[in-house]
Amino acid sequence: MAAGGSAGERARRIREEAMRLQRLAREAHRQAARWEAASEAEQQVAATLMSLTATGWHLLVDREWPGTSAANVDMILIGPPGVFVIDVKRWRDPPAVIRGRLHRGEEPCDDEARKLLNLTRTVEDRAADLGLSPVALKPTMIFAGHRLDARAGGVRLLGQMDAIPALLGEPDQLQPAMIRAMSRHLAEHFREHALTSLDQPSASAPPGRSEADGDALFDVEDVERAASEAVLQAPIERWMTFLHPEQVSIVRRDWSGPARISGPAGTGKTVVGLHRAAHLAGRTTGRILYVTFANNLPRVQCRLFATMASAFAERVDFTSLHTWARTFLDARGVRLHLDGSRADDAFSRAWVSAGRDSVLPEIDATPGYWREEIDYVIKGRGLTSLEEYRTVARPGRRTALRTAHREAVWLLYEEYELLLAERGVCDFNDVLLAALAELTERPAELPYAAVIVDEVQDLTLTGVRLLHALVGDGPNGLLLIGDGQQAVYPGGFRLADAGIRIKGRGAVLRTNYRNGAAILDTALELVSGDPFDDLEGPSPNGRRAVDATYRDGRVLRVDAADAADHDRRLIAAINDLTAPDGTSSLAGAAVLCRSRRDIDHYHRCLRRAGIPVLRLERYDGRPVEAVKLGTYRRAKGLEFKQVFLPHHDADVAAAIPADPDDPAGQERSELARRQLFVAMTRARDLLWLGSVAAPR
Repeated sequence: MAAGGSAGERARRIREEAMRLQRLAREAHRQAARWEAASEAEQQVAATLMSLTATGWHLLVDREWPGTSAANVDMILIGPPGVFVIDVKRWRDPPAVIRGRLHRGEEPCDDEARKLLNLTRTVEDRAADLGLSPVALKPTMIFAGHRLDARAGGVRLLGQMDAIPALLGEPDQLQPAMIRAMSRHLAEHFREHALTSLDQPSASAPPGRSEADGDALFDVEDVERAASEAVLQAPIERWMTFLHPEQVSIVRRDWSGPARISGPAGTGKTVVGLHRAAHLAGRTTGRILYVTFANNLPRVQCRLFATMASAFAERVDFTSLHTWARTFLDARGVRLHLDGSRADDAFSRAWVSAGRDSVLPEIDATPGYWREEIDYVIKGRGLTSLEEYRTVARPGRRTALRTAHREAVWLLYEEYELLLAERGVCDFNDVLLAALAELTERPAELPYAAVIVDEVQDLTLTGVRLLHALVGDGPNGLLLIGDGQQAVYPGGFRLADAGIRIKGRGAVLRTNYRNGAAILDTALELVSGDPFDDLEGPSPNGRRAVDATYRDGRVLRVDAADAADHDRRLIAAINDLTAPDGTSSLAGAAVLCRSRRDIDHYHRCLRRAGIPVLRLERYDGRPVEAVKLGTYRRAKGLEFKQVFLPHHDADVAAAIPADPDDPAGQERSELARRQLFVAMTRARDLLWLGSVAAPR
């Protein structure tokens, strides 16, 4: 299809649907004439919107505003895109948006928008009883006699004749069961005025159930089940924006300072975070900063957010931590030459001159372990002297270091820093350290009302301190989302080390909505014996209590005779993927690998088999009929219907220390298992585990 063809076809269908509904509107006009309590403008708009009720939408008109003696709600329209709280206006002067604010001619009308937003929050409070996410509430002004389609301060502004195409163009969020339930629920809380009389053509009830029966048989669990089943059939990208009713209260909660959302894999922490961003954007005037560690994840999150909360898409900045830090430094005129390859070479030379012949190989002869010590403990914690390093706690590092070892590490660090300076380059830690120093020395009024940090367990202490400095300890300012059991990098820290106190300001999610029960059990079994650090303290048991809601899903183990047989069976399994209609379906599949070398191998392997491939670093959250391909780390924060893990046990087996008393080896082994655990828990419906039999 040519570029823009899909959008053009959708526009054509919307126009045709709008024309059909306008024909229905003529009959609605005759019915609306009996609405004696309404103004002429409200009658006209009601007649226009009533045409939607013939296709399953529900319209509540002229409703009492609970808690007030005279105020009213002009209309509440419930349909697939959500709940529209509508204020009807009949202005002689044309409405306009000037510098983001609503005007009637030249006159600012901020109070009108503010009143509608307050009313929408009242409706939101009632809708939350059924678990409706705040992003599904849409404050809307409709202007009789004018043409308009704009936004101002979170309010959608529509002319009467523009309303139907605009409403139909919104992305769907609610299923029919939820629409019916929400309509009945809101009708109970927003009572009809006594003088109102507006007969609506009733939407057809489900076969075998009358509308009256629906009132009696309605149950919240039925609504939840219907929504979940519909989402299972949708593209995986829609699943990632699904909010379960029990999570709504967390999204809407007010915290007096920094807060944290934690919980095991698959419990919807990121989804809650995205909805929280939309909730805050609707209640503040500043921008919302949504930060994560991985470079690819912000693109996906930005796309998903735009789909589910388009009204606030321009108010939320999605970025990786290092990208934000470099942008901040550039704006301040601070220039750093970041060069990862030359930094790696500098460390290799430092190891040869200051590490290889020291006492460090007594503990671990691999230079990588000591590079991690510098990255995550010394520079990651912002240590500046040997005296600090001698006594600092090292959460996540199980290997105890004597004084001689710490002194040797410090000498290695100093040699590394010297070589970096000689080359005129810096590493990734230097970027964060420079940003924190710049912000500390020259504080500035930054535009953020809130900062949301996803996958916080993968950041260093310096990174967390930097983000904390952006918003401080203000109400609803800093939200940390993460789980120590899913840390894919070595080392760790305590939130108290960053000066962050969250006692009484946190939520723990315990229900897994993502993984099939068999998949979840397999993943948990892998790490059940491993302790882990979880930002606020150590957890001695990796087997955590998790409630699984998705009972389907399967684990397929493949024990191949050799590498060639293994890859043939992988290709065959991918070719067997089918959609519900029997056609091939690759959009929800991912092949995740341990290393970049494996990525290159399977890219060639899949392409030779004629299977379309999309690297995760290029994936932006759009449904694409191609297998996603990336490393375990690159898959952090993502979800797929089917996950294929070739040679999944090779890394874990290689990391098992020959000596059970080898603490450094034990660290490597636990880290390898956590990384594999993260990869396993990306799968919703199918987890394919490939192995090659050991030679006899």
